[in-house]
Amino acid sequence: MIPFNHLGFFFKNFGSLIYPKKVLEELCQFLKPLSNQASVLDVGAGTGMMSEFAHRCNSELKYVAIDPAEGMLKFAPEYLETHIATAEALPFEDKSFDAVLMGESLHHLRDPELALKEIIRVLKKNGKLFIYDFDVSTFRGNAIYKMEKLLGEPAHFYEPYDLKNMLEGYGFSVEVSHYKWRYVVRASL
Repeated sequence: MIPFNHLGFFFKNFGSLIYPKKVLEELCQFLKPLSNQASVLDVGAGTGMMSEFAHRCNSELKYVAIDPAEGMLKFAPEYLETHIATAEALPFEDKSFDAVLMGESLHHLRDPELALKEIIRVLKKNGKLFIYDFDVSTFRGNAIYKMEKLLGEPAHFYEPYDLKNMLEGYGFSVEVSHYKWRYVVRASL
């Protein structure tokens, strides 16, 4: 297993370097329709990197994050409300959030389908989901998959259109963007 609980400093200081500018622009476009009172949940937030990027787009939103690694969350920005929790058992009431962000976290989940059901449960009507992850169908994405498997991670990587089909099965409308060996999925209920 990757010792995420001890890697917060590394992710906080170097994690932002791996996010392409186009993905950050797409995140801002994704958040643009939300009202300033909207609440956003960052699932598998780590140090809160996706929330930090989102905060740059709109600092008026309420940002909440969950991650099972307390050592990661302690590096989260002060404006981010943090909870030590897993995506498979979100500690929130039904219909609590307008949007959910997942930045390179989906593949770390023990049970992605249970997590998606939890995300649907906590999303408000017309809620939105933003997923940024590695494309296992590419050479680099497949190499990351193999490395994470060797390290004992769950490595639940999806090809973008397989994930699109899964989310559509849950009632989402889905759009996919490709960024070399990564992708973004934007979904709405």
